[in-house]
Amino acid sequence: MEYKNPKKQNKLKPGKNPKGGDDFNWDKLGRVFLTWLGILVTIFLIMAIAKTTGTKEFELAYPDYLELLRQKEIKEASLNRSDYNHYTLHGVLKRERSLKLADGKHSLVLNFWTNLPYLEKETIDSLNAAGIAYKIERDDSTWTNALITILPWILILGVWLFFMRRMQGGGGPKGIFSFGKSKAKMLTSEQQRFTFQDVAGADEAKVELQEVIEFLKEPSKFQKLGGKIPRGVLLLGPPGTGKTLLARAVAGEAGVPFFTISGADFVEMFVGVGASRVRDLFETGKKSAPCIIFIDEIDAVGRHRGAGLGGGHDEREQTLNALLVEMDGFEQNSGVIIIAATNRPDVLDPALMRPGRFDRLVVVDRPDVKGREGILKVHTRKIPLAEDVHLDVLAKGTPGLAGAELANLVNEAALLAARQNSQSVTMRHFEEAKDKVMMGTERKSMIISDTEKKITAYHESGHVLVAKMIPEADPVHKVTIIPRGRALGLTTYLPIDEKHTYSKDYLMAMITYALGGRAAEKIVFNKLTTGAGNDIERATSMSRKMVCEWGMSDVLGPLNYGQKEEEIFLGREITRSKNYSEATAVAIDQEIKKIVDACMLRSEELINSNLDKLHVIAAALLEREILDGNEIDILIRGENLPPVENNHTAEKPQEATSPQDAESGDKK
Repeated sequence: MEYKNPKKQNKLKPGKNPKGGDDFNWDKLGRVFLTWLGILVTIFLIMAIAKTTGTKEFELAYPDYLELLRQKEIKEASLNRSDYNHYTLHGVLKRERSLKLADGKHSLVLNFWTNLPYLEKETIDSLNAAGIAYKIERDDSTWTNALITILPWILILGVWLFFMRRMQGGGGPKGIFSFGKSKAKMLTSEQQRFTFQDVAGADEAKVELQEVIEFLKEPSKFQKLGGKIPRGVLLLGPPGTGKTLLARAVAGEAGVPFFTISGADFVEMFVGVGASRVRDLFETGKKSAPCIIFIDEIDAVGRHRGAGLGGGHDEREQTLNALLVEMDGFEQNSGVIIIAATNRPDVLDPALMRPGRFDRLVVVDRPDVKGREGILKVHTRKIPLAEDVHLDVLAKGTPGLAGAELANLVNEAALLAARQNSQSVTMRHFEEAKDKVMMGTERKSMIISDTEKKITAYHESGHVLVAKMIPEADPVHKVTIIPRGRALGLTTYLPIDEKHTYSKDYLMAMITYALGGRAAEKIVFNKLTTGAGNDIERATSMSRKMVCEWGMSDVLGPLNYGQKEEEIFLGREITRSKNYSEATAVAIDQEIKKIVDACMLRSEELINSNLDKLHVIAAALLEREILDGNEIDILIRGENLPPVENNHTAEKPQEATSPQDAESGDKK
């Protein structure tokens, strides 16, 4: 396998013909058109100027001409007839005279002309009677007629060229023949350069891509042991985890031509355009090999074939077939590496995912606490931070956030500090930005009655108290009765460590403290409200999964009930088949109700046995509106809270041992 030195190659833009022979050059045609138009206009102007560069003539009114004729002052004359039977008389006086012109001015006149309203026998007889030598001529309007004849066609041709260039997306050098040309853009060294130093929280993905870059830079190192370069690398992961950012870092590190295109750029309104653009893209890549082609959102063209409702999308399938052949068909594409990104790997065609096309599937998942800290360090490099800012504490307090969300958090904190005319960004700014990103924007203008506010305070206090009384539950991070987003109040939890599997006891604890708010309302006010709607929905959904998916029911056993039916073209579940009997359905409902009722009973027992603490927490919430984990612990121990002025200024350093994953609290 041979590779050319990329430094010695011509940097061709996609769609450019290096020989200039195949692509139609609209720019050249336009220049020729304008050149000939200029020549015709110039000739016409020269003819007009030459025609008027004789003896100067003055226009006289017809009555003044008749007076000169009566006085026999005209020496000679000529009658000119145009193609439209319009006559003019050009005359020469016997001597120069001061006359009134047609425009009302006076001037010395020797040569004159006037328009004849008609030409009859009397006009000729009057010239003969005055002894004037005259002749009848016809105006030479050959050039004028030719220009009038040609001009409409010139305008039609110009308008046609204009609209054709507009239809071709601005009239690039490829013009009408550019439908099938690739829209890939080539990144150059002059553009903003990203490196792996700008990427954090995706160490495994960087290692995989670094190996590809090393192969491009030093292929002999791998070839001497029989290694082959990977054909393609597919980046998988949720939105915002940095897949496109990794590709930009590869472009900055590789030092080889890097072409980037979106999956949506292949298919347009014309049939066959997508497949043609795929072929042109790879042809351009072969000319610049070794090179990297990055296809963002490849699921736009890589979905399962024949999966459309009511028939497949033939144009999209043709594009996918062309992509499959070019990546690994009969003809080998040596030196062209494909990097693609998608957040929907479940809808991609199996033929696209196999080795030989995408040899490596790199998962770019949400970062852990160490990755979040690294991401925060990257995004705060150019931001002046106060001394009280602890990025490790902030990383532990933002579980589940992806890189894009962390970048947004840092930006929100900087904007908040700027609005307050602060010289640096403090921990308080980060805490407020974190609450805004994770819980929603405060709706301070929302008017809530004292009764509703009190119910909300007891509801949230019920969540807090039950969670504190259950050993398996997650620690409470913060509770607020300030409306945020769509919720009147929120309780957030932060697990002690990052969980990947969940026990039955832990799930039962989650359902129990989710129902703690409803239990508190029932015990304190002896009435039920709609505030627990989201809690009941979460509790029911989790208990149903425990019974139907996770086999956590002693009665029904370790069986899966209900088969999901997903439509690949839609990319989501559209129904759930019932593959069990009616008797089993009744048993499932009974088991779900049994779990929820047991958790509800446990919540009520915990609140009844700690009713005094519930009143204390609710009173503090009504007074302060926000309580954090440390303040809740103080209240449960029966101690007094510090003054309000000292609260919520910054996260306490001891919270560095805080949890790393969060469960968002109750939304009403």
